[in-house]
Amino acid sequence: MRLPIDVAARVSPELSAIIDQLLNEPDIEEPVTLGVVRRRVAAGPPGEAGEPELVHSDRDQTLLGEIDALIGQYTDDAPALDFAPAKASEPLSRVIEALMSDANTPQRPTLGAVREALMQGVAARLAGEGAIEAEDEEALPGEVDQLIERFGPGALAEHLIRYE
Repeated sequence: MRLPIDVAARVSPELSAIIDQLLNEPDIEEPVTLGVVRRRVAAGPPGEAGEPELVHSDRDQTLLGEIDALIGQYTDDAPALDFAPAKASEPLSRVIEALMSDANTPQRPTLGAVREALMQGVAARLAGEGAIEAEDEEALPGEVDQLIERFGPGALAEHLIRYE
């Protein structure tokens, strides 16, 4: 079940970073839920020993309070992925921007339209122009597929552009 609102936009950058770290940790075999995130934050930074109440900083207590509020609203079984902000990689952001600037794109491109454009070779064209690296071209369809799985093919791609 997908949450009806963008709760990731309401999560602090510190908690987002922790969630991203856990989602990308290859050694975690269980689904990463809010409960898993809470246990990790409550355990303190990796490698620290000692009594938990002495290890936690004010920052950790603030994070625990934030997680507890989310658990209170969505349960500890809620997938942490729903609370992590999604942004396109820099190469995919460039593809999206190229589609938005293209006069042949009649409306604001969706993720499905980005996927279709990738299948028609837009990434190869952009690599040839030097807008993206040739090695990035191969990873883009998989990245778009992950975003489509999370948000659906009709989601507006421009909302996922990474500005750095």
